[in-house]
Amino acid sequence: MAAKNLDRCSDEELLRHFQRGESEAFGLLLRRYEREMYGYLCRYVKDAALAEDVFQNTFLQVYLKSGQYEAGRRVRPWLYTIATHQAIDAMRRKGRHLAVSLEQSHEAPGEDGLTNTLADALEGGLPDPLDVTAGLEQRDQVRAWVDSLPDLLRHVLILAYYQGLKYREVADVLGIPVGTVKSRLHAALTKLQEAAKMVPTTLEE
Repeated sequence: MAAKNLDRCSDEELLRHFQRGESEAFGLLLRRYEREMYGYLCRYVKDAALAEDVFQNTFLQVYLKSGQYEAGRRVRPWLYTIATHQAIDAMRRKGRHLAVSLEQSHEAPGEDGLTNTLADALEGGLPDPLDVTAGLEQRDQVRAWVDSLPDLLRHVLILAYYQGLKYREVADVLGIPVGTVKSRLHAALTKLQEAAKMVPTTLEE
């Protein structure tokens, strides 16, 4: 298929073309996700050089494991799953262990027991973390607050808000229930609100 026709293909179609031996389809898929995935990994590992290594390893795995891609599955969350596991492995190799493996589910009692009001509010759309800190214009401050969140909360916030994945997709990427995604997201936003309230009034002037 000509490159100009490949440009019109969905991610899923590109991967099928690559599975059939059309190498240019892989290059196009990589270019589509290069900036987005690198940005995600920079936020995730907090290290630009390490993020570059993880990005390269991610697409190496996509190249090697394309045959394992299941037809009908959306490619974007599949890529995020691979990237997230590559990031975890890279941080472990550097001795930056996560408190809890994202491949496991260690749920506290009642963590999935969201009230209907809270669940409905979350389903209605995510508030912008910048809106949570109304009156503050310092984006660097907000970014620092996000970076200071516990890993399990920060990862959910990054995937759901900054990367725009749906709750089910975040759940699949992290290997946790959808209800846990919602409760962790709510906890993350609550912590951002608390941080904003503690900012000295001089920052608001």
